[in-house]
Amino acid sequence: MMHIVLVQPEIPQNTGNIARTCAATGAMLHLIKPLGFSLEDKYLKRAGLDYWNLMRYRVYEDWKEFLAENPGAKMRFFTTKAPRDYASCRYEDGMYLVFGRETKGLDEDLLRLEYERCVRIPMRAEARSLNLSNSVAIALYEALRQQQFPGLKEEGTLAGAPDAQGDWRDYV
Repeated sequence: MMHIVLVQPEIPQNTGNIARTCAATGAMLHLIKPLGFSLEDKYLKRAGLDYWNLMRYRVYEDWKEFLAENPGAKMRFFTTKAPRDYASCRYEDGMYLVFGRETKGLDEDLLRLEYERCVRIPMRAEARSLNLSNSVAIALYEALRQQQFPGLKEEGTLAGAPDAQGDWRDYV
């Protein structure tokens, strides 16, 4: 199982979208206070739709409590200030993908301490950053792709469509 860590998230809609992504992938969500919203926030619940019962999450008072409760956690820190891109790294099952708040990202003191484990999502130089929920989805799905999408449904079905041996030309 993968872990998504949000350090001081500020926007309820982003966290709701991330919760939905965690529900769809089986990832666990870790929220580190202070939060910029209440977990009862209607926008948080709306963005996560009815997926909250499909996912697990935990709230921590601060970074120190998170570290104490997850000793030895293997982490990757996502930041625009990283030395290499996210796709050039190996992601193991059980890794913690750490993201900062929407307006400031992760604290620079933390980034200096963990610089070798920092990665970035490539984008144009003129852009400051990507949306937090988009960044989490990009990173999480790369990690899951590297693990060959464990436990996830890889095929869809369409009513009236041919099975795997069918010929689509018969239906055009």
